[in-house]
Order: sequence, then structure tokens, then C-alpha cells
Amino acid sequence: MRKMALNFAVLCAFLLTLHSSIALDNGLALTPPMGWLSWERFRCDTDCVKDPKNCIGENLLMDMIDHMASDGYKDAGYFTVNVDDCWLAHERDSQGKLQPDPARFPHGIKYIADYAHSKGLKFGIYEDIGTKTCGGFPGIDQHYQTDAQTFADWGVDMLKLDGCYEKVADMDADYPKMGQALNATGRPIIYSCSWPDYQRGSGMKVNYTNIALHCNLWRNYADIGDSWQSVTGIIDFYGDNQAMFAPAAGPGNWNDPDMLIVGDFSLSLDQSRAQFGIWSLLAAPLIMSNDLRNISDSAKEILLNKEVIDVNQDPLGKQGLRIQKQSNFEVWRKELTNNSLAVILFYRSSAGTARKFTVDFETLNITAPAMAVRDLFSHQDLGMFKGNFTASVNPNGVVMVKMTPASG
Repeated sequence: MRKMALNFAVLCAFLLTLHSSIALDNGLALTPPMGWLSWERFRCDTDCVKDPKNCIGENLLMDMIDHMASDGYKDAGYFTVNVDDCWLAHERDSQGKLQPDPARFPHGIKYIADYAHSKGLKFGIYEDIGTKTCGGFPGIDQHYQTDAQTFADWGVDMLKLDGCYEKVADMDADYPKMGQALNATGRPIIYSCSWPDYQRGSGMKVNYTNIALHCNLWRNYADIGDSWQSVTGIIDFYGDNQAMFAPAAGPGNWNDPDMLIVGDFSLSLDQSRAQFGIWSLLAAPLIMSNDLRNISDSAKEILLNKEVIDVNQDPLGKQGLRIQKQSNFEVWRKELTNNSLAVILFYRSSAGTARKFTVDFETLNITAPAMAVRDLFSHQDLGMFKGNFTASVNPNGVVMVKMTPASG
């Protein structure tokens, strides 16, 4: 009997070890990651002679680290400065290891990661699961252990792994291998995957339960561009397909609708609030891609809105859902701790005047007789509401409120 018990204990230990080696299970990203990423705003600008301030290089990243640390972003929860594609040299080094472009990164990647850490921030990096990155630089290309250890040695805290130049049919096997290699380094590295977007684009059915086993966050849809059309296209995709992937989201696992473009060139004030509010309600990673050295006060105020960020970072970890779509009016709802709700009324019209909209408590699945309502952008308590809620919403804008059951 004792021998059987011992054998059972050994089997359990083996299965636990097997699970930890196969699944990511790294205990990271228990709330959606927040930070900054170079791609949308700075793309693949590698000409540091003609454009020294904006090229993908050491100076740009250290500037962003400085502004993240000193301009209130770190205090608001934005912790990770991420470099996207085009940081690499065109060849691996003599030992087969990845290396940065020596002209644009004269002190190497570890120097920048150490600088971020000295400011109380984290540092993230980009690579590709295939033979090349989307920009044509060396990809992982089966170098899982070597590259994972290189990132760990550099002090990297987050990896975004793209899927260019990789057979989509191989992604189900290859993305988990990189996650296992990251775990094996012993360094906590958040793992962001582009895996499901490539499968969707190829017509494959995506197994989000499997994706969530191996990635902390993942992209489902096309890259965001600097336009309202791009933002609303992503919103539509997330609303139309929420039943497919929202159940996979929760602490440690997040659907990523791509970067925040608040503070860039195209969005109006109301459109900027709409993107930030809906991304926050979706429990999406809040990853800015803008120039923190030159950002308007109004954009900064949106990005540092603690009440909206608190919705995003709510520890319950529920992804918000679109619960009503009627012509150019939508209602979005997110469950929060303490039986509270975040609700967005979204008016998708370019008409030149605000409109009043009413949503009833039944639609919001509210059973409490009365709810205290607070506007999260105006920072005003709107009062106690019974049975329904009415608000005036600007064109291409949102009203975002927190609803809390009345006490007593």
C-alpha cells in the first residue's frame, strides 16, 4: 500500500512538472499590461543620420523611458517600454546569437533594459517566430533556447512574438516552444503572441483555450493604423466576435486589440476618449504608441485617467462585452468587483450634435433597485438612477460610467 501511495505521488509530481513545462503558467500579467510600444508611431525608421530623434535606436527608447518615469505614466501604471521590429542587426553574431544594430544601439540592449530598471520600469522586445521578422531581420527560426536565454541575459521583461515568414500550420507547435524556452530561463518574461491573428487570416479556426495556455496576451486582428476608421474596425471585430475569444480572457491571459493611438495625429478628443474607454472596458493591454516628448495636455489627461485605468485593471479580470447595437448606438458592459459595472454608451455618428440615449437596467442585467452612477471622464457623481440611465453622447464619442448598487 505504501509503495502504491509512493508511486501515485511520483505520478502526480511528474504530471505537475509536465503541465508546467507545456503550459506557460508564469504567474505574470494578472491584470492587463500597460506601457509603450514603438511600432505605430515610429514604424521601421532606421535612418539615424537623417532622423536621429525618431529612428529606432537607443536614443529614442531612452527618451521614452525618461518620459514614462517622470511625466506621471509610471505612477498611473504604465511600466513597460517596448521596442518593436527593426532593432536587430541583419545577421546573428559569430555564436549564432541575436544582436542589435551596432550603430543604432552602440551600448547594446542590456544597457537600455538596465536603464529602464533603474527608473523603476520594465523593458520589452520584439521578435518573430519565423525565419525573418516582418521587417526582414533575423527571426527566431527554431533558436528557441538560445534566443530566450539571450533575452533573459539582457534583462528583458516582455516579448512580443510576431508571425511573419512562418507557416501558419506550424504555429500551434512553435509558439508553445518559445513559451517553454522563456519559462526555462527562470526570468519572468510576459509573452505576447500574434499566433491567432495569423490563423484567423488564413481561415483556420482558432483554439483560444489552447492560446490561453501558452500566451499571456495575443493579437486577434490586423495592426492598428493612425485613423478613426482603423479604431472602429477593431471595435467592430471585437464586438462581432466576442463570443469566440472573450471567454479565454482573465488574469494572466488577455485579448489584445493593439496599441493606443491617443496623442498621435488623427483622433479628435471624443474619439480619443472612445478608444481609451473601450480598450479599458475590454480589459485590453493599454500599450501606447505615441511620442511622449510631444503630446498634448488633453491626450495626456486621457491616458492618465485613473478612474478609467481602474476599470481596465480591475482584479476580477472580466472582458467587457457589447450588449446592444442599434443603428449608430452601442452599449458596452463590464463586470467589476463589488458587484459594480462599467458601462459605455457609444454614439457612432458624425452628425454635428450630441444625442440623448437611454439604456434600461434589464438590458444591463441589473437587478438592484437603484444604482449610484459616476461619470469616469468628467469625474462627476451623476446621482442615483432607478430602472434606466440616460446620457447625452457626443458624435463619435462615449459616455463611460461606473454603476454601483445603492447601499441601505
